[in-house]
Amino acid sequence: MIDQISLEAGRDAPVGIQLNGSAESIEFEVQNVRVRGTFYLPADTSGPVPAIVLAHGWAMVAGGDLEEYAAAIVRAGMAALTFDFRRLGRSDGLPRQEIDPAWQIEDFRAAISYVRSRPEVDRERIGIWGSSYSGGHALVVAAIDKRVKCVVSQVPTIDGYAAGQRRMRYDKAQALQAAFERDREARFAGEPPVTLPLIDADPEAAVAYPGRDSHDYMSGQARRCATWVNEVTLRSLELARAYMPGAYIRYIAPTPLMMIVATGDGLTPADLQQEAFRQAHEPKQLMLLPGGHYSVYIEHFATTSAAAADWFRKHLA
Repeated sequence: MIDQISLEAGRDAPVGIQLNGSAESIEFEVQNVRVRGTFYLPADTSGPVPAIVLAHGWAMVAGGDLEEYAAAIVRAGMAALTFDFRRLGRSDGLPRQEIDPAWQIEDFRAAISYVRSRPEVDRERIGIWGSSYSGGHALVVAAIDKRVKCVVSQVPTIDGYAAGQRRMRYDKAQALQAAFERDREARFAGEPPVTLPLIDADPEAAVAYPGRDSHDYMSGQARRCATWVNEVTLRSLELARAYMPGAYIRYIAPTPLMMIVATGDGLTPADLQQEAFRQAHEPKQLMLLPGGHYSVYIEHFATTSAAAADWFRKHLA
C-alpha cells in the first residue's frame, strides 16, 4: 500500500537558518582529494544520535537552502552533514566545475563513512537526503550501500537521456552531440575542457540551464554561496545525459524511501519520477506538490523540509 501525501496549491515561505545546536567545518579525503563541508550536531544530546548526509543539486554548492534543510533535521534531534562534491565549491579536485555522477556517488559514500566515524553519531542510524541531481544519487547510494537506513529523494533525476531529449529541439540536440564529440577528442589531444555558463538572464544565451526559473533560483543561491561559479564543463552535460539513476530504485527496499515530486516539474520530468516511484518496493511514501522544479525549495520549503525531517525521525529514532 502506497503511503501518499498530496498537497493543494499554497505557499510556505522559506525560513531563515535557526540552528538549535553546533556547526563545525570539517574535511575528509576521497581518492587523495580533499572534500570540505559542515557537520551539525543538535544541542543537549545524551548519547549517539542518528545522522543525515545531505547533498546539493547539479552544479550547486553547500550553503544557502541546503543548510536550511540541514537545520530542520538538527532541530528534529539528528546530526547532519552538508558538503561540496569534488571539483566544486570549497572542495578540491580538477578539472574545476566538472560534474561526474560516478565521482559524486563516491563522495556521497565517503561522507557516510565520515559521519559513521564520529563518536557523537550512532553508526547504525544513517540517512541520506538528495535533491535534483543528487536526488538521483540518493537513489543509487541507497540501493548499493546498505549502511543507509533511510532515504529522501526530492525532485530527482531519473533518466538523464530522456529528460535531455525532452528539453531540447532536435536540431539543437544534434549540434550539442557534435560539440560533445569535438570536446572529447580535443581533451584526448591534451586541450583544456570546454566550458559554458550555467545560467544567463538572456533567454537566447547558450547556457547549460536555460529558462527564467533556473536563472532566478541559481542566481538567488549564488548571492548566498560565495564559492558558487556560473560555469560548468561541457563534458558534465554529456555525462548527465548518460546518467539513469532511476534504474536502481527497485533495489532500495527494505530501506524506507520518501520521494518528493513537483507535479509541474519539466526539468526532471514529473511523470518519470512518478513512474520510478511506482517501481519501488515498500516501505515508501510519495509527496506530490504543485509547481515546477524549484518550487520545492521556495514556495514549499517549509513543507518539504518538515516532511524530510519527520521521515528520518520516524525511521531512525
